[in-house]
Amino acid sequence: MIISIIIPTLNEEAHIKNTVLPLQYFRKKGHEIILVDGGSMDSTREIGEELADKIILSAPGRAKQMNLGALNATGDVLLFLHADTMLPENVDSIIVDNIDNELVWGCFTLHLSGERYIFRVIEYFINLRSKYSGIATGDQGIFITKKLYKLVEGYPDFPLMEDIAICQLLKSNSKPVFLGDHLVSSSRRWEEKGVFKTIILMWKLRLQYWLGVAPDKLAKMYE
Repeated sequence: MIISIIIPTLNEEAHIKNTVLPLQYFRKKGHEIILVDGGSMDSTREIGEELADKIILSAPGRAKQMNLGALNATGDVLLFLHADTMLPENVDSIIVDNIDNELVWGCFTLHLSGERYIFRVIEYFINLRSKYSGIATGDQGIFITKKLYKLVEGYPDFPLMEDIAICQLLKSNSKPVFLGDHLVSSSRRWEEKGVFKTIILMWKLRLQYWLGVAPDKLAKMYE
């Protein structure tokens, strides 16, 4: 079983090496790493050339980039990974051990990189929400068998909430697998914009999404 890790990037030179370098063993075992770049103006692509199997240029937009990466992937399982997120060791074995049919999807348990206690609280509630709602977020490392991915026709082309949207589609076909293994995602979003301000903003955006507000309008609010 081949796994394709698909990483959308945009000006990620400060993070991409730390994310991809530990996965070189993964490539040696026959799996692949695909970087889909949305027009970086820094050295993201140059760094990725030595550490990834494919560098694909794309229009910006995480959904667009991930769908293009999936289109060019050879794997039986697609793992969508943020550029500032580090996977657990032996990620391939972990996923393969939890694939028992062709319509499986799931995510990892989230651990945020920040050391402050508030980040333990945030990650606890994110993991709890995902477990009971069946909705994962992109920073939890969503993986999908290619057959299931094709069945739901990939990520809806939304500028925001694309992860929630695809989870809704996936849930209609099978229940998610929530892995106890931790991945480490950067807490920079909270640190840069303010922890409580970011929490309030994200809950506000999700609430409005559930109430039917268009993703385009939500994206403008997020910006």
